[in-house]
Amino acid sequence: MDLNATSSIITGGASGIGLATAKHVASLGGRVVIADLNEEKGKAVAEELGGVFVKTDVSDEAQAQAAVDAALELGPLRTVLNSAGLGSAGRTVDREGNPFNLDNFSFVIKVNLIGTFNVTRLAASAMSKQDPVDEDGQRGSIVNLASVAAFDGQIGQCAYSASKGGVVGMTLPIARDLAAVGIRVNCIAPGLIDTPIYGEGEGSEKFKAHLGQSVLFPKRLGVGPELASMVLELFQNDYMNGETIRVDGGIRMPPK
Repeated sequence: MDLNATSSIITGGASGIGLATAKHVASLGGRVVIADLNEEKGKAVAEELGGVFVKTDVSDEAQAQAAVDAALELGPLRTVLNSAGLGSAGRTVDREGNPFNLDNFSFVIKVNLIGTFNVTRLAASAMSKQDPVDEDGQRGSIVNLASVAAFDGQIGQCAYSASKGGVVGMTLPIARDLAAVGIRVNCIAPGLIDTPIYGEGEGSEKFKAHLGQSVLFPKRLGVGPELASMVLELFQNDYMNGETIRVDGGIRMPPK
């Protein structure tokens, strides 16, 4: 898949893995739609990369469709990275016997799982109506971000792990669904990645260094460009389809 003169939707593209991927896509001649809730950062990134910012709640059909429409105005929509997501930590039942808040659980599922599917289905619909790019009939490539928590969920990660497990679980059936229209679908399960979620400053750096000691090798957190490199491989390697790939330095998460 050649990204030059094509458009790409990057959800969560204002920071972290999404931002790193957007920069890679732009460097290859692609036009990016930064679909994010952070207007200030999103607009700045879009301007820097010559793309477009669309304020997007990925679980909202109209807003996700607006991102797709914006991409089609930039060029043929060929690639999508679903990296928007969030977590809500809490035990199923805490030490005082209180159950996990059901609204919090539902919200995480809504954003991480339903939001990923929402953008995927709308983008795939648009891709399916475009001319194929090669003799195989390929029309597009979609990459969804899960997490190693889908496999090694820790204490307090019931909602997050369930949402990311759903992303992993739907990868193959969606890839099978979309094979008929020439769209590949893959999934990446990142490990401990250095993103803005950890904050800034000396305390933050010490905490990240401590976390990095649990990684098999190298003993540090992963960085955005390392994940973006894998996203680009899945975008561009025409024989990658229906797979979930861990990018985690070999870590297997302990219970806590």
